[in-house]
Amino acid sequence: MPGREVLPSTLQRSPDKAQDTWVKTHDSAVETYGEGERAHRTAYAAVKHSFEKVGDHWEQKGRKGPSDEQAAGGGPARRAPTAGGVDANASKEHLMEVAKKLEVRGRSRMNKSELVGAIQKANNRATAKARGR
Repeated sequence: MPGREVLPSTLQRSPDKAQDTWVKTHDSAVETYGEGERAHRTAYAAVKHSFEKVGDHWEQKGRKGPSDEQAAGGGPARRAPTAGGVDANASKEHLMEVAKKLEVRGRSRMNKSELVGAIQKANNRATAKARGR
């Protein structure tokens, strides 16, 4: 199934470049691995290299590169937890800016890993709200 037909809603609300990255990677992964979860994971990995999830959509990162330890790992496929689109490798200052944008309470007292978790929760809430749940 072509990537445009299965484009996730968070990417539908994102810049065209993020959508194009997901679609092209998804379609290539479908040719290689077949339709399914692996093609979707591969497409998200490509998006996470240049974009980060902020609320209910994806925004371009200031720098390209892996977004978390799982993405940087390489090697054989493993199912370790990811930061869910949060750029966990960004500076604490950047994470503070994202948390402020998402109106995360208590952010000034959080360390970097707590900020990542709080942003991830705020992103999940915003996505659920955008989907009408």
